[in-house]
Amino acid sequence: MLDLLLCNCRLPDRPEPCDIAVRGGRIVAIAPQLQAEAPEVIDAGGHLVAPPFVDPHFHMDATLSLGMPRLNRSGTLLEGIALWGELKPSLDPEAVMERALRYCDLAVAQGLLAIRSHVDICDDRLVAVEALLEVRRRVAPWIDLQLVAFPQDGLFRSPSAEANLIRALDMGVDVVGGIPHFERTMEAGADSVRRLCRLAADRGLRLDLHCDESDDPLSRHIETLASEVTRLGLGARAVASHATAMHSYDNYYASKLIPLIAESGLAVVPNPLINITLQGRSDSYPRRRGLTRVAELRAASVPIAFGQDCVMDPWYPLGGADMLDVAHMAIHALPMTARADMAWAFDAVTVAGAQVMGLPDPTLRAGGPASMVILQARDPIEAVRLRATRLAVIRHGRVLAQTPPRIARLALEGRPTALDPAAYAPPSDPTAPPGG
Repeated sequence: MLDLLLCNCRLPDRPEPCDIAVRGGRIVAIAPQLQAEAPEVIDAGGHLVAPPFVDPHFHMDATLSLGMPRLNRSGTLLEGIALWGELKPSLDPEAVMERALRYCDLAVAQGLLAIRSHVDICDDRLVAVEALLEVRRRVAPWIDLQLVAFPQDGLFRSPSAEANLIRALDMGVDVVGGIPHFERTMEAGADSVRRLCRLAADRGLRLDLHCDESDDPLSRHIETLASEVTRLGLGARAVASHATAMHSYDNYYASKLIPLIAESGLAVVPNPLINITLQGRSDSYPRRRGLTRVAELRAASVPIAFGQDCVMDPWYPLGGADMLDVAHMAIHALPMTARADMAWAFDAVTVAGAQVMGLPDPTLRAGGPASMVILQARDPIEAVRLRATRLAVIRHGRVLAQTPPRIARLALEGRPTALDPAAYAPPSDPTAPPGG
């Protein structure tokens, strides 16, 4: 006897409908028209069934704090950091937990079941660390939550940051974080990269640095990071988040840098929603788009996953735990509208995020984890195009959330709408070239 049977599913890599059999939290079979019984049967109705969404870069300690203590009038990164500095002294563990848990409820409803959250350790009380460690414990049945010890005010610039970061790791925080471009000098930033890489290597931990989140073409800490990751053998345990200064580097320097990043095994996590709104603020025209060189990094086989970064906090007044929104914005801002690129953008908010976080491969396969999302779309590209409704969210074979399909009933001779799976027939090959 199965625990769950999903019928009439479309998988990202299977154009033909199939059934998915689940037992003991694992997928035991995927095949057309399985002859099996289960106490719970879900008819996917020909819709896409995909791995859960993953956000490898977020700030859960600040989420849903928009307007506290005031709004970011300039919309800049630096005013956001200043606002967060004003808010930190009044942080209360219960309030941080309450906001974070509300966000986690929203995330589950959106099929977002793995999140890496940076948590500021520059408050000597470590209030946010204490709060998010408890949140991690509470949401463990539903969300894989990784925490990054993040010295928001600079590892060396903030007098107690290094000691606090080590305290946070000792308390159980998972990942070493940093922000080298926020140190007082380029030299201090490079020194912070070396210190943080050594700390991660000595403790056998993962490393995730806010790296060159700037428009400054001379902010080149990712070069130091790639070098140290190679020297210490950190490889796929290391991530450079943002890396927006790369959009300002001259092409010759970029052509030297990108192979070094690829050689190191370092992954890169752009955050499209935030990068395109915070970067380029001082530009007139031509105005930079704010995103790193995704196409060139992909061509060099550098692992890339997209993050959300912020939702309703001092840096960003919008957002809704929707990783399809992140992929949608990336496609427009980069731009990347070839069909293969759009399909890749879906992977960048699902399987690639899991890879960056060091989580088990979430690809839907026999023997794999029975965690998945049923989307009101026929394929990944349509899911991104429509920011598809999450019809059902399943983790380890347990249905966590269900949402009714969006239906537009029009008095137009009964014709199906674009939300009807039968109304739109995409190209059969999602990797076909433009016009294919």
